[in-house]
Amino acid sequence: MKRLFDLLAGACAGLVLLLPIALVALAVRLTSKGPALYWSDRVGRNNTIFKMPKFRSMQIGTPAVATHLLNNPDAYLTPIGSFLRKSSLDELPQLWSILVGDMSFVGPRPALFNQHDLIELRTRQGVQALMPGLTGWAQVNGRDELPIPDKVKLDVEYLHRQSLWFDIRILWLTFVKVLRRDGVSH
Repeated sequence: MKRLFDLLAGACAGLVLLLPIALVALAVRLTSKGPALYWSDRVGRNNTIFKMPKFRSMQIGTPAVATHLLNNPDAYLTPIGSFLRKSSLDELPQLWSILVGDMSFVGPRPALFNQHDLIELRTRQGVQALMPGLTGWAQVNGRDELPIPDKVKLDVEYLHRQSLWFDIRILWLTFVKVLRRDGVSH
């Protein structure tokens, strides 16, 4: 049922968002050197690595680490990078990952391949069995502001509470958070 929801909602969202996606891609290309998309190595279900697309919000050559680990993250942002991140427009290409089955609309956010502490904690708690999501329970309860152990606790809570109705609630809360730009640190 969840995969069917992802396919139907992903196809509809892709059609509705086709023009905004094209406009954001053009804006990224016009405001900085390099491709519009950045393909990030992420940890998927059962700790398999997959390539996750995002609109590029950082300069070419930025180290492939979590943003909070950069000395001065703002120095790496493209001219529209902060706007893309705060508006979550940089996440739109992940509709592709949902459609091809690497991600779901709702699940734990996929860790970077080198976030060993997060991956280890999730694996110990069984969270690695979940499909990673565009948004998740941790996202609507703090997003970038949460320490890793707290994110994992929320991921575990989602593991035990997951249902279509809970996913719909999380999607709604995500929509509200994105409109308010809550919980984005960069």
